Amino acid sequence: MRIPILKLHNYLLISIQIDLDDQTAIQFQEDLLSKIHKSGATGVVIDLTSVDIIDSFIAKVLGDVVTMSDLMGARVVLTGIQPAVAMTLIDLGIHLQDVPTALNLEQGLIRLRQEMED
Repeated sequence: MRIPILKLHNYLLISIQIDLDDQTAIQFQEDLLSKIHKSGATGVVIDLTSVDIIDSFIAKVLGDVVTMSDLMGARVVLTGIQPAVAMTLIDLGIHLQDVPTALNLEQGLIRLRQEMED
């Protein structure tokens, strides 16, 4: 199953509404990088509100998506990180200190605009 990626101006918006398995995560990574390349997007908001649990592979893919997007010139903001997901990321040693976060999609868009101005 593919995760929809919406374009709004120069931004891409993703709301992950399904359970992430390894194949879906890899497909999402490929789809997002392709969409950044084709659209010239400069910012990405990934909403994780519906993601309740995350394993080490999915966490690594998420961290890689952030790094790869940045290398392609698109700043990423993560929104809606659930407490269990945050604890799992830290337990797995995946620290996203340089990744801006926000509570929800609306605040994520505001944060992305602020990041783009810096």
